[in-house]
Amino acid sequence: MKEGIYTLANDVVYDQLVALLNSIETNAGRDIPVCIIPYDQQLDKVQKEIAARENVTLFEDTESIAYWENFATQAWKSHSTAEEIWSAKGISGIYRLPRYRKYCCFDGSFDKFIFFDADTLLMQPLDYVYQSLNQYDWVVNDFQYKSAISYIFDCPQDELLAIFSPEVIKSQIFCSGWFASHKGMFDSSQRELLLKHLNSGEANIMAWRDSDQTLLNYMVWRSGISFYNFAYHDLANTAGSHWSSKFDVMDNVLYDEGRRLTYLHYMSISSSKFSRLCAGEDVNIPYRDIFLHYRYLKSPESRPKTLTSPNPFVYSQRASKTFLSQKISNLKYRFRKFVAGREA
Repeated sequence: MKEGIYTLANDVVYDQLVALLNSIETNAGRDIPVCIIPYDQQLDKVQKEIAARENVTLFEDTESIAYWENFATQAWKSHSTAEEIWSAKGISGIYRLPRYRKYCCFDGSFDKFIFFDADTLLMQPLDYVYQSLNQYDWVVNDFQYKSAISYIFDCPQDELLAIFSPEVIKSQIFCSGWFASHKGMFDSSQRELLLKHLNSGEANIMAWRDSDQTLLNYMVWRSGISFYNFAYHDLANTAGSHWSSKFDVMDNVLYDEGRRLTYLHYMSISSSKFSRLCAGEDVNIPYRDIFLHYRYLKSPESRPKTLTSPNPFVYSQRASKTFLSQKISNLKYRFRKFVAGREA
């Protein structure tokens, strides 16, 4: 069986992608092929990086990409209010549609795979994860289940209980930034059945504020496939992964009270911060030296020698731009609500 890793990237997250690839080469313990699913067509830097690495390829199945974007579109068009809410907020079409391209991992060449968001760093070998796939269809390692369920499903509890059991709701919430599964996990008949369920009204449980994560959780839960979360089922032996936690650093590897992390996830930290850091700006990013170590592992001469703070003018310009953008967005939202109210 062919084992591998998928990630989703473009030139916008280039610095994070390089750091991830270097962390995989360093900490995976063996050569594991990596396939990069294109987020969009901004791929000049990504393709040069792929050309420089023997074990990294680009996912080029355009039919699969088109299929999953269409699948996500159909799923959300079954939601009674999502598109209206997005439109009122100035969002055209399906919110963050390219994120659903990560579902292409079900159509790729790896029989067993692990998906990593580009904003992650691998910290230890993955053999135990691939071995767990001998027993389970879906494997994760995160503490998303401890967060509010509204991040995943935004509906009254009784609506959720009408579809899923209390045990599933309690134990199977997961983060879509890191998961392991099998090629062909959702076959064509399962996909059609899932869309049928969504179209029957079940789509309304999905959180419109989210994107690929809410739909992927729904697909896993509704299909009833076997599920295992190391952070839930083996809590005592599982380290954290979120950047906000306090970890110990040893030889450029992170430990959580003596337990070696499997991966570090920089979720919700803007890619622009990593770009500015790599350009030499003094940006406050957790475990910054760890990130810089992996980012420049193969090109230490390119690592910024010193980090400098932006001058007051640049800082003020950024703050003003952010403030103005938010004000314009708020005004557009209020105007659309006003127009909708008059037309009602």
